[in-house]
Amino acid sequence: MHIEISTDRNISGSDRLIGHAKGIIQHALIHFSGQITRVEVHLSDANGAKAGQYDKHCMIEVRLEGRQPTAVTHVAATLDQAVKGAAGKLKRSLKSTLGRLQDEK
Repeated sequence: MHIEISTDRNISGSDRLIGHAKGIIQHALIHFSGQITRVEVHLSDANGAKAGQYDKHCMIEVRLEGRQPTAVTHVAATLDQAVKGAAGKLKRSLKSTLGRLQDEK
């Protein structure tokens, strides 16, 4: 599973941040790793240097083998919360999608 993380100009894409985000996402998606070809993560801060509540955004797009991409977004007060929230949403979405595929077979 290849995970690519990008940030907007308001967020420093440090190795520590990238590693932490990748760890959260890998942990959330470990059960689906055999079916995932690529994960794209976009982190942004809507207010930049200005303080603001719930201004950190995380959008995760997953590409499954032979399927259309699935994307989720989560907004939170911190990047950590945004990544964890989006990863949880994505896990539930994939579980539902792949569960329906199993039911069809």
